Amino acid sequence: MIEIQWGEPITLYPTQDGVTERFSTIEKARYWLRRNWPIVDDARLAALEKIDSAMDCMSPVKDARCAFVAAALSAGFVPDRVS
Repeated sequence: MIEIQWGEPITLYPTQDGVTERFSTIEKARYWLRRNWPIVDDARLAALEKIDSAMDCMSPVKDARCAFVAAALSAGFVPDRVS
């Protein structure tokens, strides 16, 4: 298995009381979207598709990061960076 470079870590801050989470790998972002995400919506599904595609080397990781940030905003998180 090849390692996919995720780039700079993304930290998500909750808008309510909650735990701040740092995402430094694409694998952690995928795991959280699948197992720990607070809502199921179109943004989450789109992020999962983009991340899976990037992990299969079929699309740029930047697209996956942007989709992940969009899903985070949709779920009520505040990311420390846009992409």
